[in-house]
Amino acid sequence: MLNIEENDPVTGTPLFRLAFRPFFLGAAVFALLSISVWFLVYVAGYQPTLAGLAPTTWHAHEMLFGYTIAVIAGFLLTAIKNWTGEQTIKGMPLALLFALWCLARLIPLSGLTDSVLLFAIVDMAFMLVFVIAATLPVLKARQYSQIGIIAKLIIMMLCNGLFYLGALGVVEQGERWGLYSAMYAIIGLIMVMARRVIPFFIEKGVDEQVELKNWRWLDIASLILLVTFWISDVFTDFGTATAILALLLFLLHTLRLYGWYTAGIWSKPLLWVLYLAYSFIVAGFALKASAHWLATPPLLYVHAFTYGGIGVLTMGMMARVTLGHTGRNVFEPPAIISLCFILLIAGAVIRVFFPLFSMELYVVWIGSSQVLWVAAFGLFVWVYAPMLMMARVDGRDG
Repeated sequence: MLNIEENDPVTGTPLFRLAFRPFFLGAAVFALLSISVWFLVYVAGYQPTLAGLAPTTWHAHEMLFGYTIAVIAGFLLTAIKNWTGEQTIKGMPLALLFALWCLARLIPLSGLTDSVLLFAIVDMAFMLVFVIAATLPVLKARQYSQIGIIAKLIIMMLCNGLFYLGALGVVEQGERWGLYSAMYAIIGLIMVMARRVIPFFIEKGVDEQVELKNWRWLDIASLILLVTFWISDVFTDFGTATAILALLLFLLHTLRLYGWYTAGIWSKPLLWVLYLAYSFIVAGFALKASAHWLATPPLLYVHAFTYGGIGVLTMGMMARVTLGHTGRNVFEPPAIISLCFILLIAGAVIRVFFPLFSMELYVVWIGSSQVLWVAAFGLFVWVYAPMLMMARVDGRDG
């Protein structure tokens, strides 16, 4: 892995020296803001305009294409620099890209009615520029092994376009197809990236000497099954086939977690948070299968994937990447970060599993999970915003 930061001149405002800085900060603040709005809508009955979108539709879209895409942009536009040895977007171009993302997030909250077309134009412009910014260094370095990741970004951009075609009334099922397809594309990206980094982080981070297990056949089988599951779930009515695929994915990824397990992770917050986040994704496949055969509440698997899987994992990755790329010791994270993780995981447990025992208190479970999410990200912003806005502690660029 290349690292070209060592000889870079230190220039420009710290916030725009590397993409992880503005996008991690923006993602965390938006996570706090958007779920606060969602709490007011779902629990308190507030009815904002949200560009003419239904509140549940806006919430689903913004958690995927607002919050999650911001974390992905910050992570990949930082990682690609190290992978390829080519400079990724920084300075004014990065500031303009971030401004596009911010503008897209603010349009539904601005009070403008029937502004879906404006929302779509700005948001798709952000996605297109992001994909180009991620692709050019890969092509320049001829690192064609990274094309699979770029392809997933393009798929996510197309999913967003499909969503807007649905919102504009052009494609009847566009909103649903776009949102669910994006969720599975993100899960696919997580599987690829987690396979790269989680075992590596664990082996380097635990106190004992370990050699974790990975199986190439499992990597290939899980991605093939995920694509098949995605098509079956989103575009067909083959409920039994979808449940069988979900069960197979549950079994495969349970085996993967077994291969990655070592007891040493439990003394390292930046390790156990990633392990538990991946466990939520595995649980999501089990919940999808159980909804078919055991008639459990049908949409709990969605929040196992999103709140528990994507939400917890992205906070864990932001916490680790920020420490490493601001010159801090990743093996000595701020003590309060454990509380952030615990609050977020507690919210995910309530949101995903408590309805299995009492649907009568469903609103209570959702409201409680929203409060815990806001508390977790509030603490995260308080601790990490100064790191993201200030220069590296070791004086290097980045």
